[in-house]
Amino acid sequence: MRVWISDMKDGKKISLHADVEKDSSQLNREMQLVRVFPEIAYQSIQGFGGAFTDAAGYVYSQMPDTVKEEFLGTYFGSDGLHYTMGRTSVDSCDFGTEMYAADNDPNDDSLSHMDFSRCDRYVMPLYRDAVKRAGYPVGMMLTPWSAPAYMKDNGSRIHGGKLLPAYAQRWAEYIVKSVVHCIRYGMDVQLLSVQNEPQASQTWDSMLMTAEEEGDFIRRHLVPALREADILDKVCLLIWDHNKEAAWERARITLSDPAVKQAVGGVAFHWYTGDHFDNLDLIRQSFPGKRLVFSEGCVEHSVFGEDAEKPGAVKYAHEYIGDLNHGADTFLDWNLLLDEQGGPNHVGNFCDAPVMYDRNTKKLQKKLSLDYIAHFSKYMLPGSVRTAVSSCAAGLEAAAARNPDGSLAVVILNRTGKQARFFLDIHGAYYPLCLDEGAILTAIV
Repeated sequence: MRVWISDMKDGKKISLHADVEKDSSQLNREMQLVRVFPEIAYQSIQGFGGAFTDAAGYVYSQMPDTVKEEFLGTYFGSDGLHYTMGRTSVDSCDFGTEMYAADNDPNDDSLSHMDFSRCDRYVMPLYRDAVKRAGYPVGMMLTPWSAPAYMKDNGSRIHGGKLLPAYAQRWAEYIVKSVVHCIRYGMDVQLLSVQNEPQASQTWDSMLMTAEEEGDFIRRHLVPALREADILDKVCLLIWDHNKEAAWERARITLSDPAVKQAVGGVAFHWYTGDHFDNLDLIRQSFPGKRLVFSEGCVEHSVFGEDAEKPGAVKYAHEYIGDLNHGADTFLDWNLLLDEQGGPNHVGNFCDAPVMYDRNTKKLQKKLSLDYIAHFSKYMLPGSVRTAVSSCAAGLEAAAARNPDGSLAVVILNRTGKQARFFLDIHGAYYPLCLDEGAILTAIV
């Protein structure tokens, strides 16, 4: 069995690679075990990735070619994280140099004046280069943060506000035209969420939408617009796209309409208010067949401070394990890239990213979170199938998946608060392992 371990000690990242032989002296152990049951299969994993924000694209545009190549290889190279998915915004979000929209003309009923040049300025070149470096399609999720200001009751892209009913159809067509533009550019658009964080009124691009309003907008406006553009069956429509603690209640209301339930492919969720993994179980039980997509998470400077590498990395691993074990099939980190300050962000809402570019030294800063995410994305490949796990060792969190080539990938995180010695049990074969507090490993069998 091949094992990879990542950790941080004394401010330095540690990466260990080793072969571990099974201990034939161990028979019928019952304690300090992480058991894997490969014969019990669950959801198929679609992929891992991060967000191609305007901020990420802008920072990328400022880097020398050699650093660009290093950055692309980190995420999309054969020895990198093997990212296969991404997310970007319809018009601007907070992570960018400014607010913008493709069409701000209230008199443009037909949306004939839509100009995507500002939307494309930084995002599209980054996406194009990522696909070229990867050598395979990078599937994308598109999400609007706000309708143009004139379409909202507060006349602004910020501070929430609601979509005016008179503009509902135009807004649906606006979203669809944005999707079609991305597809024509060559972007592999696979997912579309209706509204980012529809319960949050922010000092940046935001718009409020109740569960009933989201369902009505989907049924009466968005679905017909998608059908008219002949992409209804090509893009998976996602609802909610906000924190997990209210995900099931939102889905229960929005999907109560049979027509909406049929049109919607899944529920997107964020991590900012806690674990709430039970809500994912409720969605799976109530709406079997609907996808669960982790669409955003980041280490916020306002919450963690600016020097929280290991806690941030552990948070990613804990989240991915919990989401996997409760049915999620897609995992999208927030910004792929930021500058050393944690931006640009047009309202100063800075955060960490797994890769940051120091504009002074002109070098990349690769955070520990990058290594911890790699324990999943490098070894649980698209098309792999999650298998059952059972941890008989308190504080050890684990997830496993059977890859298309038949190999079994097992990820284990130590959250015991101390060093843990235990055995990985696969059909009675016991492999002795040791993890320091906060460390993570991936075992390939």
